[in-house]
Amino acid sequence: MWCPCGSGLNYSACCQLLHLGQEIAQSAEQLMRSRYSAYVLQEIDYIVKTTAPSQQKLLDQQAIATWSKQTKWDGLDVIADHSKLGKNHAQVEFKAYYLAPTVADSAIRDAHHERSAFVKIAEHWYFIDPTVALPTMKQPCLCGSQKKFKLCCYPCLTD
Repeated sequence: MWCPCGSGLNYSACCQLLHLGQEIAQSAEQLMRSRYSAYVLQEIDYIVKTTAPSQQKLLDQQAIATWSKQTKWDGLDVIADHSKLGKNHAQVEFKAYYLAPTVADSAIRDAHHERSAFVKIAEHWYFIDPTVALPTMKQPCLCGSQKKFKLCCYPCLTD
């Protein structure tokens, strides 16, 4: 089976290694691709595990599972990899395509377009989920850097 992430590799030689914990993502883009594959294949535990650790308990796993299962995924395009934000921060802009049902029982190809933020903590890349509670500007950063959130991870969420 080809890997859903669009790498052109077989799943067993690509994202499956990450999903099984046999390898870790070496870049934010690789993590983003593996997360897309996890949504396609309904690997919800992986989606949770690759979200910033301080946010994991805030995720609605049932909603993630429902969205993952009900969506008819139809491909991934990485538009830009902004990995030069610093050695521990990156953004990846992408379009995740899906088939949206229409009134006439057919489907239209649509896309979820996003610029995602990532942080590297202890040599592991994590997704920063903007849909769950984030620290206030003066609180310690969610990545554990001991810096204020506004001076650490916040800039990669807003650019």
